[in-house]
Amino acid sequence: MASNFYRVSTANMFDNALRNLASRQTGLSNLQENLTSGKRVVRASDDPVAAAQAERALNRLARNETDVRALNNQRNTMALAESTLGQSGDALQEFRALVVNAGNGSYTQTERDAIAQQLVSLRDQILGYANRKDSNGIPLFQGLGSAEAPFTGPNPLFGFAGLPGQGASGTTSIASVLDGMAAWMDVPTGNGVFTVDINAANQGKAWATVGQVTDPTAFAASTVDEYVITIGGTAAAPTYDVLDRATMASVLPSGPQPFPLPTSATSSPFAINVDGISIGIGGAPVPGDEFSVRRNSADPTTQSNVFQVLDNVIAAVRNGSNPDGSTASGPLTHAINRGLAEIDAAMNRLNGSRGFAGDLLNRADRIEGDLNKRAIQLEEDRSRAEDIDMIKGISDFQNQQVGYEAALKSYAMVQKMSLINFIS
Repeated sequence: MASNFYRVSTANMFDNALRNLASRQTGLSNLQENLTSGKRVVRASDDPVAAAQAERALNRLARNETDVRALNNQRNTMALAESTLGQSGDALQEFRALVVNAGNGSYTQTERDAIAQQLVSLRDQILGYANRKDSNGIPLFQGLGSAEAPFTGPNPLFGFAGLPGQGASGTTSIASVLDGMAAWMDVPTGNGVFTVDINAANQGKAWATVGQVTDPTAFAASTVDEYVITIGGTAAAPTYDVLDRATMASVLPSGPQPFPLPTSATSSPFAINVDGISIGIGGAPVPGDEFSVRRNSADPTTQSNVFQVLDNVIAAVRNGSNPDGSTASGPLTHAINRGLAEIDAAMNRLNGSRGFAGDLLNRADRIEGDLNKRAIQLEEDRSRAEDIDMIKGISDFQNQQVGYEAALKSYAMVQKMSLINFIS
């Protein structure tokens, strides 16, 4: 059997041992760096694919944190808008209570003037709420527009200076402002379906309720856009008739009907029914008095706004007396009845907008929960790509350390195996 002999020089053996020592030392150093940093991938060259995955997860985490910060700002602004609507509702409720007090028949005009001053203060306070801004100076109710003050006055010039419309919400954001048109404008007049007005030439004793629809089918079938309720007959035997404003022809099947004599100016209203609607006439009407009943759908100008409603009531309270100083009970009572109905409609609009703001706040909470879950998922993706398994890392480090120490000991022993050592 042939045998091959190789001559390995001492210098070559020493060089190999030194290279192995350097390699083990480098490996030990790398493992130590991984353990101290807690990462398996310290440089992209360690694992290019894992490094790219970790970088992508970090970028998405940064965007996610930006979305959370923006959402918190939007939620804070919407919370302020919701609170402002609540304060506005409280002020309107206080306004309404004062209006009811102003209708007290025992009050003098001086007392009503004092109430009017309180009403003006509340109106200005409510207008301030409508034009309130957030911490960045952006109006809370600007809609889609950018107006310094969305609502301007005075009456009848109150209008919405913003752009009507509600900003959309997304998967990571909510609208930061509300539509001022929906909250403060387009308040229906009267009872919302039709409006009862008193003739300015009336004798100051009669008034009318806001009325109601008793038969929607009959009301819808009627072609009359505006009715005129007239009081005729004599003071001792008054009558009433209902006419079509366009033709001035009676719409009552039997023509004029007897109107009961009221016992006082504050007696319960007498119900007049025609074409599915019912209107109460109270007080002490006299021959020649008139009331108009106009469908809101037939007149686009019947839409009012919160501030117009408040100003109309304030004007009625201020002008609640006749030239002789007596109380103009008819027009005042009529204006208060209508004003209370329209104030209630205005409060309904504010409550609707407040409910919408509450829905947006609930949505913000859900979005924040989703973003937090996404952040946890992205952090797990990043950790999976670049973080080190500490148990395995410590085990590898200890193994590498044992191997390095063994290499050192073997080198120390081998370096003494030299011919020079034997010769010397």
